[in-house]
Amino acid sequence: MSKIDQHLAAENISLPQAAAPVAAYVAAVQTGNLLHISGQLPFAADGALMKGKIGGERDLDWGVAAAERCALMLVAQMKAALGGDLDRVERIVKLGAFVASTAEFTDQPKVANGASEMMVRIFGDAGRHARSAVSVPVLPLDASVEIDAIVQIRD
Repeated sequence: MSKIDQHLAAENISLPQAAAPVAAYVAAVQTGNLLHISGQLPFAADGALMKGKIGGERDLDWGVAAAERCALMLVAQMKAALGGDLDRVERIVKLGAFVASTAEFTDQPKVANGASEMMVRIFGDAGRHARSAVSVPVLPLDASVEIDAIVQIRD
């Protein structure tokens, strides 16, 4: 069991099963020592997709929770792409957070903090990253949040 897996167990953090792509793309692509992970949607612990616009039918807390679930799915995709060895993650380089929100909602960075803080919780200082957080009018399947990642890995 990797050190990160031990840490996840100690923190009582469960990773979901890595989601299969739903269109013509792959979940992750490695080029050199960078792993690019496609946008991941937020699935609650019960497997239900977290839907709805933030600032509309959903509030900030919902958005933060959705971003946390996206982060867990990103880590699940890392684990799958790295043959189960999360200790190969050297650094989370960048997250791109897309928040389905109303025109009046302007706290997209606070929503994205849910994912950013989860990466630090899991990877410590190696989880600190660059980031973008933008509003979009709608996401696939009416998801509330979608987040992609660039990760530096060890051989």
